[in-house]
Amino acid sequence: MVEAAAGARADMDALIRDRVDAMVTARVDEIMALKEAEKAAKPKKMAIIATKGTLDWAYPPLILASTGATLGWDVGIFFTFYGLKILQKDRHLEVGTTGNPAMPMPVPMPQLLTALPGMTPMASWMMKRQFKDHGVASIDELVNVCVELGVKMIPCGMTMDVFGFSKDGFIDGIEPVCGATHFLDWAADADVSLFI
Repeated sequence: MVEAAAGARADMDALIRDRVDAMVTARVDEIMALKEAEKAAKPKKMAIIATKGTLDWAYPPLILASTGATLGWDVGIFFTFYGLKILQKDRHLEVGTTGNPAMPMPVPMPQLLTALPGMTPMASWMMKRQFKDHGVASIDELVNVCVELGVKMIPCGMTMDVFGFSKDGFIDGIEPVCGATHFLDWAADADVSLFI
């Protein structure tokens, strides 16, 4: 009799354990499904900091931002220091040739020759032509695409003050001028963060 009661209790414990395990498993699966649904409903977020204002450094943040926005991501670019030149209405971006040994030239050229007058405009013209010949959008086109796709184009207020830039000199469709604190608050939960 004692053995039968012990056996019944063991069976009951096993039954309770199985039911609790099944309930816990079902609840965990339910929670995971909800988390996956929330994740799928919330687009990925990319935060880019653009600090350079030369032709060759303007392409990366704009290409990455427009690509991310095309994928449905929430994208923002914080333009600070020389990167603000990309947002100017009257932008004239050139390639810096001096001190840029990685820049491909049609003929090998000693670095000393890159400092000659006229080399920067020539190199800028060559880069624009090479990009155009390969079907790459221009900086103006990429800026317009970014604005159309809803990329947050955020100018840094502190840098504007330091360099004397006016918001009137910037393109339409950009975000209000803000500081680093505002941008970092927006970027805090970014899936991808890039400093260019």
